[in-house]
Amino acid sequence: MTHPFENLDPAQPVQVLPRHLAGPGAVDPRTTWDFPYDEGWPFAQTEFAAAAFSPCLRLQTTYDPQPEKPGKGTWMITAHRAPFTPADWCITFDAATPVELVHDVHTELLDLYLEDLHSDQDRLFQDETTAQEAYVPLLTRGWSHDVKTDGTQTFLSPEGLGGVRHRYASGSSGPAWRAWGGHPDEPHWKADFSFRTPTTLVAAFTASLISTEPLHRTVQDVPVQTRRALYIATTTTKPAHGNTPVAPPPPVPAPGRTR
Repeated sequence: MTHPFENLDPAQPVQVLPRHLAGPGAVDPRTTWDFPYDEGWPFAQTEFAAAAFSPCLRLQTTYDPQPEKPGKGTWMITAHRAPFTPADWCITFDAATPVELVHDVHTELLDLYLEDLHSDQDRLFQDETTAQEAYVPLLTRGWSHDVKTDGTQTFLSPEGLGGVRHRYASGSSGPAWRAWGGHPDEPHWKADFSFRTPTTLVAAFTASLISTEPLHRTVQDVPVQTRRALYIATTTTKPAHGNTPVAPPPPVPAPGRTR
């Protein structure tokens, strides 16, 4: 069975969808977080890890790539009601999560922080956003919905290679929300949102997850295992000696659901 990447050069730039199967992309913690570092947000990076903090030290975000274990690194956000106290909630992303999804959650995190800073609200710890705002957009994009008696509901992408699980019952163990890309039994990446994580951040994640804005990759960056379930939104020929890029071929239709 052929796929749209088969006859392309490994270095060929492409724009691909769906986002959850595109691979991690180019990782740069400083721009992924995109905090106002010149306004008191400490940032530190070594060849092994990176970290940033809010000026009040209640928010901390880290990147631990674990280069000795390819694909096993972690992005993590922790929120503390007071500096140096145990975290009230936590978000983790595998290093293989598409970096655009990680960026969009951090962008919303900064918005919440600034909103709290300039108001009498505390949405970082008392967010009243309903769970429906995080999962209804999935349904409008054709994701399936399955409810279990154990207090969980699961949403699967149309091709079956991405999912979001919500633990809606109080007292449930595990993260309140989990998302993944790839086969559920062996996903390429997963993201966990603990209980008490502001639902606004989960909604920002799911909105980015199903966005129809394609992700920029090179062919060699796209996971081999998911190429048949991806389609090229456009291709971009690298200019040579000032030449105008060649017009892109028409999009390849997305395949149907696979089991």
